[in-house]
Amino acid sequence: MIRNLDDIQLTKKVSEGDERALYQLYDKYSSAIYGVILRMCRDEDQAKDLLQETFVKIWKNIDGYDPKKGRFYTWAYRIARNTVLNSIRKQKNLIQTEELGVHTNTEAEENPKDFTVLEGSLAQLEPHHQRAITLVYYMGHTHHEAHKVMDVPLGTFKSYIRQALKQLKTIYGRELILVWSFFEMMI
Repeated sequence: MIRNLDDIQLTKKVSEGDERALYQLYDKYSSAIYGVILRMCRDEDQAKDLLQETFVKIWKNIDGYDPKKGRFYTWAYRIARNTVLNSIRKQKNLIQTEELGVHTNTEAEENPKDFTVLEGSLAQLEPHHQRAITLVYYMGHTHHEAHKVMDVPLGTFKSYIRQALKQLKTIYGRELILVWSFFEMMI
């Protein structure tokens, strides 16, 4: 009977087809890996399925584990993480299934929005805040793209966005609260 073997010996036994060694690895690491999976997918039933799928992949790909490159847990964690990410990607509907045509309302809008106040509010911001808002919300850059354009660290760029939105909230008032909450969700 194999008891108290270290991970290297257990993985060697698993690669030889020893199911008991896999059970020991499962007993040793399943709760930690389950916690990671559950935090990522936020669904207990799905997390249990993904944990099982992770250990099936470990069983099938144990020869890919190299103890010289890192601990078994790190290797198993990466398998679990990639399994969850692949599952999440499969769930998202990446193919357009409905018509997303342009809205063609011929009636004039009853209360047309006046964005001149917002544009005037943008002009009151510091130049680097104006540039950050323009890059992200007018030009459509991601934060990763925009921080490179501005040649500042990503964290600094994100703080520019947050500071600019807070200033706009103060300047523009209540009408910006809806826009503000939308932008907050994006950050």
